Amino acid sequence: MQNNGLYNRLLRLDTYFFNFLRISVFIVMVWIGGLKAYQYEADGIVPFVANSPLMSFFYKNAGNKVLNEDQKLVSEYTLYKNPEGKVVKKNIDWQRENGTYTFSYGLGTMIVLIGIMVLLGIWFPKIGAVGGLLTFFMSLVTLSFLITTPEVYVPNLGGDYPSPQYGFPYLSGAGRLVLKDIIMMAGGLILFSDSLKKVIKPFVV
Repeated sequence: MQNNGLYNRLLRLDTYFFNFLRISVFIVMVWIGGLKAYQYEADGIVPFVANSPLMSFFYKNAGNKVLNEDQKLVSEYTLYKNPEGKVVKKNIDWQRENGTYTFSYGLGTMIVLIGIMVLLGIWFPKIGAVGGLLTFFMSLVTLSFLITTPEVYVPNLGGDYPSPQYGFPYLSGAGRLVLKDIIMMAGGLILFSDSLKKVIKPFVV
């Protein structure tokens, strides 16, 4: 009987758990979305956007191929990447002409708005349901980068010995970051379902 009481009390905590999930998604969305206003973050998403058939049209130079120092044909953006924490003027000039920063501002705004909608689901279930659904679709697009972006897998750069781990399934730092979005996708569906239940509950007799 005592165990049943504890079990019932734990069940009543589910509202707090759902709201904690909403707050968690909000923090991630607003933080990451806000960073899209900064140069280093905008530069960092270029490989994902340039290789995505769903997003590459936002960039002017996404499909351009050029010869690198080794006379290999590569995507032009690979020659103008700023490592995080380093600023190179010619790279920034190329990124500006490419439309990198304009797109990043727009994407960041959209991500922040989705995060706010998810948080508002605590008080406004209809808005929360839309936010949860948008979180799901946004995460689905992000996960598609595992198929379209070469940089999500460890490259074979050579060295003293042949590299034993490169390509699929050996995720790079970027790939490991992308894979985590499957959790965000599941969270979006859970919050969509919870918000939808609250919307239709008053109409259920």
